[in-house]
Amino acid sequence: MIICFSGTGNSRAVARELSRYITGETVEVEKGLLLDPASCVIEVPENEAVVWVMPVYSWGIPPVMERFIMKMKMKCAPTTGHFLVLTCGDDTGYADNQWRRLVGRRGWNPRGSFSVQMPNTYVLMKGFDVDSPEVVAAKMGAMPARVEAVASAIKRGFADSDVVRGSWAWVKTAIVYPYFRRFCMSPRPFHATDACITCGLCARSCPMENIGMADGRPRWGNRCALCLRCYHTCPTHAVAYGSATAAKGQKTDTQS
Repeated sequence: MIICFSGTGNSRAVARELSRYITGETVEVEKGLLLDPASCVIEVPENEAVVWVMPVYSWGIPPVMERFIMKMKMKCAPTTGHFLVLTCGDDTGYADNQWRRLVGRRGWNPRGSFSVQMPNTYVLMKGFDVDSPEVVAAKMGAMPARVEAVASAIKRGFADSDVVRGSWAWVKTAIVYPYFRRFCMSPRPFHATDACITCGLCARSCPMENIGMADGRPRWGNRCALCLRCYHTCPTHAVAYGSATAAKGQKTDTQS
């Protein structure tokens, strides 16, 4: 079984590739499951592993997935192995250790963790932008082989960490990540520029159902996952985050 949260399509693409090798259904965590995780009950068939697929958020676990893991209900054997596949632009820090603690607190059995490098999509801070077309092509070209290797390790019951931690990994996860969660995840700066054509795609695609339309214009609420799906799916590049996204690029192969 694969349980996947994806904002801009990277984790979804990896989950779909994994599903070629991993037995069981794929559960996509969005909308109702994210808004009311306590109502979610997942039954894991005997002899199936649970593979969690999600992006890295500032070298940590997405807060919405932390909440989902802690509140959802799962029926599985005590011996069921749980595995983690993180998608990242470059590195993961110690995000996988956060996941291990969460899964352990639920009484589940955390096993191996992996990372798959995918195109960068975070654009809300100075120095962060999408990758060049050449880098995107290289990452997407390497993804299938990496996912096949990950699937093979999962089938073997791999119980270690196979992630790209990057430099200053402890500092990134222990210091930068909490700062990011507290001060850099507000949806308030989101707005639509004059390029908006009132198509409503941002509202329809939002995994948190956080965007409403008022007088034909999108309005952001307070339950944002900061996944940037709205930004990257906008056909006219009209979604902006204060002035931070001025002159920033969009992910051209977004899969919503």
